[in-house]
Amino acid sequence: MVRLSNRVWAFAGVAAGAVLAGSGAAAAADSLAGKIMPPMSTARAAYFASHPAEYAAFIAGLQDRPGDAVPGPRVLKTSSGTWTAVTKAPAGLCSPLLLTDGTVIAADCDTKNWYKLAPDSAGNYADGTWTVLATLPVIGGTQYQPQYHASAVLPDGRAIIMGGEYNGGGKEVWTNLGAIYDPVANTWTAVTAPPGTGWTNIGDAESIVLSNGTFMLGGCCGDPAVDALLDPTTLTWTATGAPTAGGNYQDEQGYELLPNNNVLTIDVWTNYPNGGATNAEQYDAATATWISAGNTPVSLPDPSTCGNWEIGPAVLRAGGEVVAFGGNTGCSGVTPTDPTAIYNSKKGTWAAGPNIPATCGLGGKTSCTLADAPAALLPDGNILFAASAGYAQSPTHFFELAGKKITQVSDPLLNANKSSSYYYNFLVLPNGQILSTDFSSTAEVYTPVGAPLAAFAPAITSAPSSVTSGTTYTLKGTQLSGVSQGAYYGDDAQMATNYPIVRITNTASGAVVYGKTTGFTPSVKAKLKSTTSFSVPAGIQTGASTLVVIANGVASAPVNVTVQ
Repeated sequence: MVRLSNRVWAFAGVAAGAVLAGSGAAAAADSLAGKIMPPMSTARAAYFASHPAEYAAFIAGLQDRPGDAVPGPRVLKTSSGTWTAVTKAPAGLCSPLLLTDGTVIAADCDTKNWYKLAPDSAGNYADGTWTVLATLPVIGGTQYQPQYHASAVLPDGRAIIMGGEYNGGGKEVWTNLGAIYDPVANTWTAVTAPPGTGWTNIGDAESIVLSNGTFMLGGCCGDPAVDALLDPTTLTWTATGAPTAGGNYQDEQGYELLPNNNVLTIDVWTNYPNGGATNAEQYDAATATWISAGNTPVSLPDPSTCGNWEIGPAVLRAGGEVVAFGGNTGCSGVTPTDPTAIYNSKKGTWAAGPNIPATCGLGGKTSCTLADAPAALLPDGNILFAASAGYAQSPTHFFELAGKKITQVSDPLLNANKSSSYYYNFLVLPNGQILSTDFSSTAEVYTPVGAPLAAFAPAITSAPSSVTSGTTYTLKGTQLSGVSQGAYYGDDAQMATNYPIVRITNTASGAVVYGKTTGFTPSVKAKLKSTTSFSVPAGIQTGASTLVVIANGVASAPVNVTVQ
């Protein structure tokens, strides 16, 4: 096998701005203004570093960042689902995260700015209120302002982001900076990179919260690959096993939590530079090592001829099945069909899934691709996903997968006709809607038509009969964190919501509040018995109320509670 460093490790020069070196540099630099740079593998960036004229042409072909248009009408009702525009935000949005108090935070990517969305008194996010949060810190003299980074919400209620493929200005840097957000204090604190070889660059890294609550981070560009576990109290790292079967490299790969508490990754770099990888691996949390997860029936990464080395999201759905989407961009000389594969995590076997429809591009006749694209498990068990006409190309269309049947659904109200799939991030909201951001200031929510599956619902077995404002309580139940991580993207963004959300509704007024949860077990194992703490917020209305636990938009049966 050709050693990755023979070609890919050339990205170290790209990080210093070599992508703009040579002829075509001025044109490329000028054209970055107003563009949304796509996630890019180190191999693709290295190629552009030595082909500046092609890089300039690639940049010129990108769409400008979406504007601040407000849709009219604000609601688009269809037979497959409803799109509703969210209250306009202060800036363009990406990388949304659901905090455990029911609020959403999102970044103005490639800047230092973050914002918070609080639902209205009825729990409606579309009519919610945006506020400005604390800005990211300056670390070692560098303003941290990443785009395409690792991210997670921790069991103590804080949110962490690490790395960044870009860090302001639209040039690839694969930064190893990081920060953690405390929503109570509204502060960001710098987090240092894991020590040792391979952590000079974290970039658009994969990350995941293990079922024991530990945050695991993979470096984008370590060769050999590196992974580390974070102690959230001391913010220190411990090295752990990293994937080995994919050529000792894991750039562009995603991590997916399985019901057996292991972590799945689908290798991209096996057989580099010839491509055609079909092998997958599991991280065994008990032994901190990676083992084989079998082989996909078809190669899912973008073919090596196309040179992008991207792959699509992989979604855990009912019954422990993972639907993995391909990233075939259908370049010249390559069969354009983008495949899927389905992994039975109970049996450890793979089967072919449906191909993505060829309904993108001009006239809706071009094959669609999920190379860097979002997907989310809907409360009714279907998978919502976005796909576009080629790598970093527009338009983007939206689909639902039910079983093995793919149905195209309506596009959002704004921007899909001039956006690529990498623009979009999905987030599963507590009310069962899917929040979609696209770098514009107007996010949208998708409301599916199907009813929530009873099999997805948490169940409360013990809860207080009365609560008091400002006090913390313990709640017990089964399946409190759900049976999926909810929303997926890949290595470039993580928006998991496999943790309990506690909602209290006043019986007389219908007013909704969320109690911040901590100390939960973020497993995706069905019927798992666990506990969580929740804090009753100040200002809650007193009197007879109902309390539910929500996981990935699906609520438990309510219990009665009196708010003192």
